[in-house]
Amino acid sequence: MNRIHIRSGIAALLLSASFALPALAQSITIAIGSEPSTLDPQLRDDGGERQVNDNIYETLMIRTATGALEPGLAAAAPVQTDPLTWEFTLRPGIMFTDGEPFDADSVVASVKRVVDPANASEQMAYMGPLADAEKVDDLTVRIKTSAPDPILPARMYWLKMVSAKYAADPKIAEVPVGTGPYKFESWDRGSGITLVANPQYWGGAPQVQEVTYRFIPEAGTRMSGLMSGEFDVVLNLLPEFAEAVPQYKAVSGLETSVIILGVDNPVVQDVRVRRALNMAIDRQTLADSLFAGLATPTKGQLILPGAFGYNETLADWPYDPEAAQKLVEEAGATGQTITLVSEAGRWLKDRELTEAVAAYWQAIGLNVNVQIDEFSVYLDKIFDMDHRPDSYFVLNSNELFDADREMAFAYEPGQGGASNSDKALGEAIVAARSETDMAKRKADYDAITQKLHDEAYDVPLLNHEDIYGLSSRMDWQPRIDAKILVKDMKVDD
Repeated sequence: MNRIHIRSGIAALLLSASFALPALAQSITIAIGSEPSTLDPQLRDDGGERQVNDNIYETLMIRTATGALEPGLAAAAPVQTDPLTWEFTLRPGIMFTDGEPFDADSVVASVKRVVDPANASEQMAYMGPLADAEKVDDLTVRIKTSAPDPILPARMYWLKMVSAKYAADPKIAEVPVGTGPYKFESWDRGSGITLVANPQYWGGAPQVQEVTYRFIPEAGTRMSGLMSGEFDVVLNLLPEFAEAVPQYKAVSGLETSVIILGVDNPVVQDVRVRRALNMAIDRQTLADSLFAGLATPTKGQLILPGAFGYNETLADWPYDPEAAQKLVEEAGATGQTITLVSEAGRWLKDRELTEAVAAYWQAIGLNVNVQIDEFSVYLDKIFDMDHRPDSYFVLNSNELFDADREMAFAYEPGQGGASNSDKALGEAIVAARSETDMAKRKADYDAITQKLHDEAYDVPLLNHEDIYGLSSRMDWQPRIDAKILVKDMKVDD
């Protein structure tokens, strides 16, 4: 789905009278919802970091705007030389902006760094059985897995490449150095990050010469800045104000909102309570009232529609607050307190959606302790393996277009943000991950997602569209994978 709307007519002329003078055509400002917790491209699972670093660092594989997988820093698609090894040939002559060459040593260093247990990378939920890499020659590298991995090429769309020299430098967290079309200029903490075009970029010079990212958690403030001419692109535009801005574009996204439940915690240990939490929520009303139809209720699962492993047979969770309240009473949970951890600003209407869910849960007899945290604190809580919250809100994205992304992040015990100790579930997830017979693999995921639904290990909410606001001078088509690639943007003089 792709919606484009451009204001015109008398209303636009009246509104334009309040616009600030536009910036130079070669310079744009993008308003994002949260400040990156780091600019290290490999250790945190932080959307703010990615929105910046997607323009600085590159990957072996890339996707087109419509999602097709293609070679990036790799010269061609990889060749699988044995069940545990994929061989990549690299493009020649590519340099990092600090003058270091991109070569096999860079790939080896990048792989070893992200899989090193000492680094505790939050991105391992994307990496599956990725285990090691070895250099064949300067432009050939073999990537090793600990088990067969049919989607290893897609994982290499995710892993950003760092130079072997810079990988061990602590400055990597504050001063990124990549091979991409833009290079780091400055970071004004609490305010913004500025990038400038990389004049030696191997892929050709982008039109936009400078981009500044501003950290604006409040959606209303982002919209006001767009209307005044302060911003050229705003993420997570409020849908109710889409008609008021110079341009808006909405595309089917990769994100599904969900509440992950700490099923080992006393308050949600009883499956009756977990089912009640699902039945208490009117998802269609949330989609209509909060997102003006630019979101749809999930079909009983976190798996992204269209991703491999999506279960077409699962039933929707019904909205039945009376039955939900009865389940809570039967479980002896009436009046018990459930903690719901969330944040504000990273995703569109994240606070409002969290608070609406809390209200639904209050209505069936639970006491809900909502904790809205600053984003880095929120990340620390959801990735804390020793003290999982009773529940936490997240928009999970599936850039792998495969069920393993959700499995590794949300359900596999001891991995990502998973909040259970279900050994049998973990074994089933590991087996499905490495299954190379695609028909059997699909059947495995159908069985797993049916169990997750029956046991109510989570509370899936909505599949979201990505909504962007643009200034009148911007020419840009958003991508299905939500990457904000400035090299694809043009500015009308």
